[in-house]
Amino acid sequence: MITDHFFKALQNYPLDYWQWGLAMLSAVILGISKAGVSSISIMTVSVLAYVFGSRTSTGILLPMLIVADVFAVYWFKRHTQWIYLLRMLPWMIAGVVLGAWLGKDIDEKVFKMIMAGIILASVAVMFWQEYRKLKKIPHHWSFAGVMGLGAGFTTMVGNLAGGFSNVYFLSMRLPKNEFIGTAAWLFFIVNTFKLPFHIFSWKTITGNSLAINAVLLPFLIGGFFIGIRIVRTIAEERYRQLILWLTASSVLLMAFGI
Repeated sequence: MITDHFFKALQNYPLDYWQWGLAMLSAVILGISKAGVSSISIMTVSVLAYVFGSRTSTGILLPMLIVADVFAVYWFKRHTQWIYLLRMLPWMIAGVVLGAWLGKDIDEKVFKMIMAGIILASVAVMFWQEYRKLKKIPHHWSFAGVMGLGAGFTTMVGNLAGGFSNVYFLSMRLPKNEFIGTAAWLFFIVNTFKLPFHIFSWKTITGNSLAINAVLLPFLIGGFFIGIRIVRTIAEERYRQLILWLTASSVLLMAFGI
């Protein structure tokens, strides 16, 4: 009986083999990104939007994000830096509420261009700091506020918060494992907070969408452990540079709709 319901739910998404392959690949990429290769998750957002449609894909993606967050929290829990998480969390939650309120009406192209511009400007400043070997850390509450609001709003509207959170944690000069562990807890809390909005307000998470999640789950988990092996091979300084370049690349892809 359960099996019959499961296959009936999948029939609501008449995908061909090519589309299923893309969806499975996107799940692997998401797992890798949650293991610490941050910013490549925008590929998952783009692919799922292509396969399922922009709005529907947000409900399919969110449960996968939460599962991946659970793995990341367990794997990197001893590295979490709570002081940085707590500075950003209230602002990010406020951004989620704002995104839930305005997300139905905002023009997606305009939104992406504005967010991409803000993130690219922030990344440019960080590249300049790296080049000049500047070690100054922005402690003013307004920096956490801007990054938190931006991350919360973008994660609610399109699961695109990585750029803002990367800029914030890199600016705090967090080492590799602390970066991953702190981001893991932050996104686990925020993504769980987003669930009621997607279930009851946007109605993007349903029994049908959860059937898709069940199919993609093994690929997500496999991707996470591939990511763990990748992250172990990256030196601390190289990791920081990698995240900067991936963040810059990801927001360019977002801005030009690739």
